[in-house]
Amino acid sequence: MNGKLSGKKALVTGGARGIGAAVARRLASDGADVAINYRSSSDAAEALTAEISGTGRRAVAIKADVSDPDQIKRLADEAADALGGLDILASNAGIEHFGELDTVTPADFDRIFAVNTRGQFFAVQNAVRHMREGGRVVLTSSASAHKAVFHHALYASSKAAVECIALNLSPELGRRGITINAVAPGGTVTDMSDHAASHYVHPDVDADFNTVIRTSSSLGRMARPAEIAAVVSFLVSDDASFITGRTVQADGGWL
Repeated sequence: MNGKLSGKKALVTGGARGIGAAVARRLASDGADVAINYRSSSDAAEALTAEISGTGRRAVAIKADVSDPDQIKRLADEAADALGGLDILASNAGIEHFGELDTVTPADFDRIFAVNTRGQFFAVQNAVRHMREGGRVVLTSSASAHKAVFHHALYASSKAAVECIALNLSPELGRRGITINAVAPGGTVTDMSDHAASHYVHPDVDADFNTVIRTSSSLGRMARPAEIAAVVSFLVSDDASFITGRTVQADGGWL
């Protein structure tokens, strides 16, 4: 199979479900071999691996908890060993959080930042050890980093920090010929959004989530995971070779 990513080796963290699974599928369809990271969704990861392998691409599922830096190192090493190197990191693993200020505990703070921020930072550190010139890194932020959402400060700040990571690592990685960017998805149809949707409606607003989306998004709908994956596919391709340190807001024109 030929494609714009033919011969490339990609690691997708949080790749078993939702946006991560769509990214893994898209990179494989573009010609890349893919290592799919998961923490607990083993059945989904193995099914996706079999699906991608059936298309003629090489795929492997690797269990690792990205909140643990030691497991991240093992993940990157195993992915590189299985695929014969790494050219691409799509760092997607993340967890949601809503909570009133007075209810947030230090444990909550540490748990959210351990996955959403620290996990992405050390995923970069370990993945780029295996990359040569031309390597590509895409981190995952959120539209919530750019818009005030009720009771969402902890999650949003963990994602805003990711954009600073991409910006400030860009000159360092640029000296090695590696680009690093981030994508900030808006509301996207996933299992996580199903559970969190109602929390995005301000308690003083007498409307359901679908109404809020229709009236607060220029496109009047949520994204499909494949649409976010298309942005990642662009950022890791040669077409984006002169883009680095930036965050693409794939939010449907959030007003």
